[in-house]
Amino acid sequence: MRRARIFFALLAFTLPACSPQPAAPPPTPPAPEAPPATPEAPVELVESFPLETNLDHRDVPDAADVWPAMFRLARERIDIAHFYISNDPRGRLEPSLVAIEEAADRGVAVRLLVDRKFYERYPEMADRLAARRGVLVRKIDMSPGVQHAKYFLVDGREAFVGSQNMDWRALDHIQEMGVRARIPEIARALGRVFDVDWDVAGGAAAQAALGREEPPIPLPAKASLGGAPITILPVASPKELLPRGMAWELPEMIGRIDGARRSVDVQVLGYKTTTRGGGEFHDLDDALRRAASRGVRVRLLVSDWSKRSASLDALRSLARVGGIDVRFIVIPQSAAGFIPFARTAHAKYMVVDGAAVWIGSSNWEGDYFTTSRNVGLVIDGPAFARRLQGIFEDGFAGPYAERLDPAAAYEAPRIE
Repeated sequence: MRRARIFFALLAFTLPACSPQPAAPPPTPPAPEAPPATPEAPVELVESFPLETNLDHRDVPDAADVWPAMFRLARERIDIAHFYISNDPRGRLEPSLVAIEEAADRGVAVRLLVDRKFYERYPEMADRLAARRGVLVRKIDMSPGVQHAKYFLVDGREAFVGSQNMDWRALDHIQEMGVRARIPEIARALGRVFDVDWDVAGGAAAQAALGREEPPIPLPAKASLGGAPITILPVASPKELLPRGMAWELPEMIGRIDGARRSVDVQVLGYKTTTRGGGEFHDLDDALRRAASRGVRVRLLVSDWSKRSASLDALRSLARVGGIDVRFIVIPQSAAGFIPFARTAHAKYMVVDGAAVWIGSSNWEGDYFTTSRNVGLVIDGPAFARRLQGIFEDGFAGPYAERLDPAAAYEAPRIE
């Protein structure tokens, strides 16, 4: 359980209280629903960044702004699947929780699904929402895995998918990447994953939940971004719990790596070639090595939380391969002092040839693909990939990056 906490949980920081408002403030125009650079884009990147760092990209909307804006737009239903919920009322998650409650108050049907094991550790916010009329909460036990997906759906027409846990520390002290997709086909496909898990959490047998007859959804979805075509394919894990028509993410990821001609760039929190039970998992590692062997430049940026033996062994071995460059990203501690389970890079994405993207909630370890629920998006088209490529370049060459030396000894950072 300790290992699960290290790789999944993220903890606390306090923002200063707001200044008192003047007695008679002048009228101000209403704030926009959200600050995205391209409000009508079918898909757009959404980030979170650690305060007191230079990892903010001004042209990329913040999840702390996008989430409550999406909830405020809901008119019929909101479905939320998250690992857990943890909050500080002075943090940047609170507006999202308030927006969910306000949606329920105006008649929006809200369903919240969280992991049962982590609910036991973080029950307060799930219970707070469950106490609201119009909000239903279920806990799912996916042992030996966990409900690790992080996504929500609004009115069956748009979706948010990313690495951000519904944890205010993810919005204040961790680097994260996600995608807002204003594409009904994507929301409908992820809605079928949600319905399966919701039914299982309610006591249904998995096979009964998976056996539902539904019309096919045309996937991958096609869209235009800046006048250029892109395709978007929702993907999920584990293979045994996928509704009909949903692609398993692992072979989709490997297929993109095997098709690479010039470059494969990956950022993840964790990277291992073993499972938590001690089994072997070389699928992604082998794909990266195959790419390097045919002359593809491979770069890997991982959190310094991976400065531990199980991860270091795999990373050292990979770094010894010609054409593969592995670096740690080290986020400095906050001026407020040490914050447990925070100040890290938790983003999970890959860019291939500057033209194809995978972005989701899976760390590159076997359990995330074989036993735990995760979701992601595979987006083909340079119109979307080029911005994420630029974000990778900023991190890989930035002041927080540290090249892994296969011969060096590393001290594991304090996490808790």
